[in-house]
Amino acid sequence: MKKFKLIIYSVMTLFVLGYIFFEAPTLNPLYAEGALFYCAVITAYILVWSLLRFGTFTFENITNSKRAFNYVPSQKFPRWVKILLAAPWVFFVVMVIASSVIINWSAFRDQLGQAEITDFSKDVQPVDVNQIPIVDKELAYNLADKKLGERQSLGSQVVLGEPTIQRVDGKLIWAVPLHHSGIFKWLTNLQGTPGYITVSATNVKDVDYVDGKYVKYQVNSYLLNDVKRKVRLAKALFEGITDFSFELDDNGQPFWVVSTYKNKRGFSLPEATGVITLNASTGETVRYNLDNIPDWVDRVQPEDFIINQIDNQGKYVHGIFNFSDKDKFKSSPGHMIVYNNNRCYLFTGLTSVGQDSSTIGYVMVDMKNKSTRRYVMNGATETAAMGSAEGKVQHLGYKATFPLILNIGSEPTYFTTLKDKEGLIKQYAMVSVTDYSIVGTGETIPLAIKDYQQGMKNVGISPNIDDTLEKNSVTGTILRIASEFDGQSTVYKVILQEYKDRIYLIDAALSDELALTTSGDRVTIDSYSDKGAGIQAASGFDNQAFSQK
Repeated sequence: MKKFKLIIYSVMTLFVLGYIFFEAPTLNPLYAEGALFYCAVITAYILVWSLLRFGTFTFENITNSKRAFNYVPSQKFPRWVKILLAAPWVFFVVMVIASSVIINWSAFRDQLGQAEITDFSKDVQPVDVNQIPIVDKELAYNLADKKLGERQSLGSQVVLGEPTIQRVDGKLIWAVPLHHSGIFKWLTNLQGTPGYITVSATNVKDVDYVDGKYVKYQVNSYLLNDVKRKVRLAKALFEGITDFSFELDDNGQPFWVVSTYKNKRGFSLPEATGVITLNASTGETVRYNLDNIPDWVDRVQPEDFIINQIDNQGKYVHGIFNFSDKDKFKSSPGHMIVYNNNRCYLFTGLTSVGQDSSTIGYVMVDMKNKSTRRYVMNGATETAAMGSAEGKVQHLGYKATFPLILNIGSEPTYFTTLKDKEGLIKQYAMVSVTDYSIVGTGETIPLAIKDYQQGMKNVGISPNIDDTLEKNSVTGTILRIASEFDGQSTVYKVILQEYKDRIYLIDAALSDELALTTSGDRVTIDSYSDKGAGIQAASGFDNQAFSQK
């Protein structure tokens, strides 16, 4: 019997240790995950001990070749045993109640902290046309997948991980890790996948495969090469960890940045306490608190934490029994990661409960220290802005991406890209936050801005947009000229003999001379440059032949 008990306890212990290794739960009972683990383990051990203590397991012969396993209780479980079995679960239930919003509604409301009310046009940097992030996560993934497909020998061994937007050495990029495509690929490449892919967030043509930086530790990998398992066992056995973000330091070395957190009320109100960085190549782990986060780490606060805190602040603004929904608000159904003054922020609109197409303001939360700024202004929601942008090009069937908000000539403006059915960017759109009927679209960002400026002027608003764009002037000989009517206006397309790599788009309203211009004419074109693009939006046109008469 002693041997049987030893086997039972040994098997149970091995099972528990295996669970700790493979599932990597926190071992702190002050977290819901840890409390459930201890409840299950304690209950299992007490139950097995009780069964062995107050009964007998026997093997009975049914036939000469078969034996049946049977349990014969010698007595009922004493009351104290039942109390021991119930105690862990009572603790769990008490903690759940102590964590509930009914008891802690003010803590739920106040977790985000007091926001600084500020002016959008003064606080948010005016946009740099060449730094507008036109590549969203979906497009970044597709561009990275195309780059991976160029390496046929590599494409069969790895798959793409989740892209993470970040600023590296002053450049806004998406970093995309490469993961093993299966356990056999992992076994034959234990040193890791050979590199990662970067996609510029501002230029669809800037996609690089970075070789020589092995990514040995990966999300959902095997044994100690799994990021969660490695970080948990190395630095966080008794702490909450979440949000595994793939980031690069200033030297291009890949890291996994894992946020640590603790609960402020029982099992509720998780609050970020710092990060643990895991070198994706060497496995070196370093813990940082909120006071000494490295400069290259862009994000500490998990996005879902911040959105929940914003929603809790709006939901419990007047307590939990605000049945009339007075002053309640919620975050917009979507948010963006933006950069302002080289700091990373979560930006989202605020909508009154019950209102679908208008906002009451916007919130920008620093993703490192959680400092919050609130901009009080009425306007359209991101969803309404997307619909307005799509409406202007409905004849083309383009779909708008989730917009980000920019400071265009001191005017809060939604910016979105317009994609075709293949997911390729075809146009850009600017939509006024305060009046989403004002929309500017164009094949380049400068063209969209100029169209947006004209729409503002039509309603009596004169934003100082010209200073946002980089101007230049060229003189040359017409090589080709053609006109195109897009259903709303006529646009001339011009190629100069001296600049064959550019196409100048010139609105017919800029000059009456356009209709009389032909190949061989000497002209001067003023334009707003869009670096990295072969299409230039013209702001002025002069045919020298007519000027000399």
